[in-house]
Amino acid sequence: MQTSFYKDEIIKLEAVITEITARLNVIRKYEKIYNDRDPIEYIKTRIKSEESMKEKLKRKNLEVNLENALSKVYDAAGIRIVCAYIDDVYAVVEKLKQYDDLIVIKEKDYIKDPKKNGYRSYHIIFSVPLSIAGIIQRVYVEIQIRTIAMDFWSSLEHEMKYKKNIKSQEIIVEELKRCANEIATTDINMMAIRNMINKC
Repeated sequence: MQTSFYKDEIIKLEAVITEITARLNVIRKYEKIYNDRDPIEYIKTRIKSEESMKEKLKRKNLEVNLENALSKVYDAAGIRIVCAYIDDVYAVVEKLKQYDDLIVIKEKDYIKDPKKNGYRSYHIIFSVPLSIAGIIQRVYVEIQIRTIAMDFWSSLEHEMKYKKNIKSQEIIVEELKRCANEIATTDINMMAIRNMINKC
């Protein structure tokens, strides 16, 4: 489906997702053994659709071509990691950063500094080395890490954003922002309760 735009470069995008997913699975196994719990609830992956990529290139005033899609835009390959608690989010970030061969290109903590609409998540872009036909090549991957509650909110906000002719949109936007703040408070409270349980 994606090959008309990405051509054979789709192989690299699939490979970088496989590589990072494998490393995440190693992290999960070690955490289960040494800390008796898995910090990750689930992982979702995707390769950005041709339509979305072209739209983003135009939005950034870049020529719509494959080279720009892979070298100027960093989210052709994407991974979403969903955790139960906020401290798990930061723990996963640190575990990924411990891999010496992963280069951080860009990161943004929207949990500590949410977007105006209430969006919260931790975004980090890595340059990942891949051995392809005996040659080491670097491929970008965007990783978004968030809690279950943040992911639920984001899914609803995304649904609203892409629906046309929504009545009372301003009211919905304000309600979503209010819910985002409530979710943030709940996330903190749930983590505190879990810590109290663990101390007992």
